[in-house]
Amino acid sequence: MELTSITLHTGFDAGPVDPRIFGGFLEHMGRCVYEGVYEPTSVHADEAGLRTDVLEALDQLKMPIMRYPGGNFVSGYHWEDGVGDKADRPTLRELAWSSIETNDFGTDEFIGLCRKMDWSPMMAVNLGTGTPEEARNWVEYCNSPTGSKYADMRAYNGNVEPHSVPLWCLGNEMDGPWQLGHGPASDYATRALQAARMMKNVDRRIELVASGSSMLELDTYLEWDRQVLEVLGGVAHYISLHRYVGNPNDDTADFLAVTNAIDAQIEAADALCRFIQAKHGHRRRVLLCFDEWNVWYKNMDMDGAGQVAPHLIEERYNLEDALVVAGFLNSFIRHADVVKIANIAQIVNVIAPVQTRGDDLLIQSIFHVFAQYAARREGVSLQPSIVGPTYESPSYGTVNFIDTSAIIDGDQLHIFITNRSLDEVAPVSVVLADRTIRVMANAEIVTGNDPKAENTYDDQQVVTSQPFGDVSVSDGHATALLPPLSATAMTFNLV
Repeated sequence: MELTSITLHTGFDAGPVDPRIFGGFLEHMGRCVYEGVYEPTSVHADEAGLRTDVLEALDQLKMPIMRYPGGNFVSGYHWEDGVGDKADRPTLRELAWSSIETNDFGTDEFIGLCRKMDWSPMMAVNLGTGTPEEARNWVEYCNSPTGSKYADMRAYNGNVEPHSVPLWCLGNEMDGPWQLGHGPASDYATRALQAARMMKNVDRRIELVASGSSMLELDTYLEWDRQVLEVLGGVAHYISLHRYVGNPNDDTADFLAVTNAIDAQIEAADALCRFIQAKHGHRRRVLLCFDEWNVWYKNMDMDGAGQVAPHLIEERYNLEDALVVAGFLNSFIRHADVVKIANIAQIVNVIAPVQTRGDDLLIQSIFHVFAQYAARREGVSLQPSIVGPTYESPSYGTVNFIDTSAIIDGDQLHIFITNRSLDEVAPVSVVLADRTIRVMANAEIVTGNDPKAENTYDDQQVVTSQPFGDVSVSDGHATALLPPLSATAMTFNLV
């Protein structure tokens, strides 16, 4: 393959990378909570019933924020069912996933998990079957000092000090006809505004996420967002984006080009936010919260059949899936000026980097790519200029063989490069125009010969992260030879 040149300059940046783009999502769906993070009968359970093997794995991903409790689940969830003495909590038929919810794990258990993992909690309120007042009451339960009804309820339940939840989602996927309580955008916007005002009256420090378009295929795409932002543009801090991608046509090269569509989705949403800000003269514009994203298309089982913790959408991930996850992260970093929060969906069992089977644990391919990025997330995003060979994707148009993003952190440069070629080594040069690259500090690579290669419980080394050394530094710039189907993360020391 011909050389690809990546040129960077510290004067062309997209702003600081918000660490919250490396967030996670914990939903009461399938086995994400029960038999996932929480399984008191497991040999790995701690005194709170949390699975230490799962948590030790997730700790490697350095997630700073965790979204909870849903997802579609939240539109039928009433938070008071999940607090207090567990013996008094109701067991209910859960409608989003046709499952049985025991409510053994609720608000206080989630906050305890967040404190254990050093996650900042991100809560979604029920604006499907719930009311604005119920949302207000939940903020009081979580964030108010004692001396009022719901704060005193929290104290009675064993938590005198406030939970101090800083970020709240105003519902979930309310544009979707599948969502409990779905209606026109105008109805949602009115209800969300009522909730927002009441919630902010309880705690003016909280930030709010409006429910944006959840699928590009819906005929309300972007028009929903426009109507919502007309009402909430001066109140909400963020609007949500969701995106799940797949390879149903078994065309690896086309699948890997999906980054074009992710970039376009971000840029369209941001353009709409800028339009609303200009139209209404808001002092600040609404920013983007990509609070559900992942590869998902192989396992579409979403009927829990009236079971507790049914096996739902337990996707097995391979090498090509891992490279697409790298593509999502590259896009978020390149758009650091507008993408401030992102949550991979989900964290255990349900379309997740980690799976459990009894007391066993499986680390999937996407885990390793996410970890490479998370370890190098601090700093300012630099805008890359890429000159090199391209190919045509049937679904997404012209795309570079090389996909990249870069972060500068003081005297270190972190660069992430994916070689999308199926069979050619890619020579790549990296130049930081106004700084000198002195030496490579470290590098890791996820690669393999087969795009369908995946880890199994019996062999978890099929797709993993390995040290990478095929890099040279000369005359202040770096050159690397990147294997086909690879995602590489490199850190360089600068002069």
